[in-house]
Amino acid sequence: MGMNPREMASLLVKEIEESEAKDIDRSVGTVVAVGDGIATVYGLPEAMLGELLSFPHGGKGLVMNLNEDSLGVVLLKGAEAISEGDPVSSTGEVLEVKVGDALLGRVVSPLAEPLDGLGPIQSDRKLPIERIAPGVMERESVSVPLETGLVAIDSMVPIGRGQRELIIGDRQTGKTSIAIDAIVNQKGKGVYCVYVAIGQKNSSVAAIHERLRSLGCLSYVTIVNASASRPSPELYIAPFAGMAMAEEWMEEGKDVLIVFDDLSKHAVAYRALSLLLRRSPGREAYPGDIFYLHSRLLERSCKLSKERGGGSITALPIVETQAGDISSYIPTNVISITDGQIFLSADRFQAGFRPAIDSGLSVSRVGSAAQTKAMKEASRSLKINLASYRENLSFAQFGSDLDSETKKILAHGSALEAGLRQVNYAPLPMEEQVIVLFALQSGYLDGRKDEEVSTLLAELLEFAKDRGSELLAALREKKALSDESRKRIGDLLELFFTKEKK
Repeated sequence: MGMNPREMASLLVKEIEESEAKDIDRSVGTVVAVGDGIATVYGLPEAMLGELLSFPHGGKGLVMNLNEDSLGVVLLKGAEAISEGDPVSSTGEVLEVKVGDALLGRVVSPLAEPLDGLGPIQSDRKLPIERIAPGVMERESVSVPLETGLVAIDSMVPIGRGQRELIIGDRQTGKTSIAIDAIVNQKGKGVYCVYVAIGQKNSSVAAIHERLRSLGCLSYVTIVNASASRPSPELYIAPFAGMAMAEEWMEEGKDVLIVFDDLSKHAVAYRALSLLLRRSPGREAYPGDIFYLHSRLLERSCKLSKERGGGSITALPIVETQAGDISSYIPTNVISITDGQIFLSADRFQAGFRPAIDSGLSVSRVGSAAQTKAMKEASRSLKINLASYRENLSFAQFGSDLDSETKKILAHGSALEAGLRQVNYAPLPMEEQVIVLFALQSGYLDGRKDEEVSTLLAELLEFAKDRGSELLAALREKKALSDESRKRIGDLLELFFTKEKK
């Protein structure tokens, strides 16, 4: 009997496939073009998106484009030694980095290789840099505060463990300082910290490392450095590598703080890679999936449920604006992904306010759920009073004849603004912030000069440590205000300011 055409076609296809399988090694490809950290590879028909490829002389590359007859590969290691015609091997693996306690106190590259001259990272545990974020049922709501030690933030824009709070503002307005203050304030609180420097100068990262070392904070901090001198692929994978390191501790039930400094430069690096890979440019020449890139990164920060161990990752992404424009592409993207933003004003920074927070544009979508009861009560009307002060201040500029109520609002608001100023690397514990806020809200400091307010508050805290140590200890332990503690705070303030007047 003769075969019908369909059977004959299937037999021919089978014979062709068997013939190709004998003649062609499907796990080895060839470099047909290389340059600018990108290699075009022919072959490897079974390669997967995100797969790690092996090049000669220890070179490594990541598959980022699956074309019809070639692969677009970004080169992570050994790019200088790769040339056209080189063989490329499939590994069947995704990119992984070392994780674990061995990374604490170290400065590493995005590939978890040491940059601090202290020897290799002694860890056998690895995690892939790209992982699916925990699902809704694996999480719980944010309820535990992650205190920064900055009165202006902890009182008005509170951050909770598991939250994503954006720090946004122009260049040189103190964005990194806020993040470093938050890291310094975690000393002794059992929170591990990962600082990811993306596109920063090596000298800046070295200064941050030295500052943390001098303050005794390195024991719980890992610095991932993808400096401005490194190729775009390293800058691209840096935040994902840092997140993988943080996830290891979160899954052990620990709390982690991760800082991305900054995602603007990360977006620029991804744009450069995408254009070199000949992907279609979109708004501001960024590729269309730049939003997905940052959302899948930041969605991995969360508070896990008790069944999953109860660990958390709190993310503080930093984004740089141009001339205060928060409506450009990357700022609007990251604002929509995060749970609030701390907006830093260039005008306030130049006027001497530190931190230069604009309380009108700054918001926390977690809000008072991320505050202790004591802090919630102490800061209750702070934002409203500041808003009233700024509104009256703008009108006061047009007239000299002010009524007594307006003068009172201006005097009180001026004292509040002065009291919220804080120097770098001197975070205050929650109980001391409560004393400061009660002093500011009480009116004792109204009408004083800015320098006098700062001096008096510093003296008040020393006085509280001397005369009110039991009160501070009770606030630290109970994190709430009882009728007795309110009375004791009132008596302490009365005693200090009566004494000060004498």
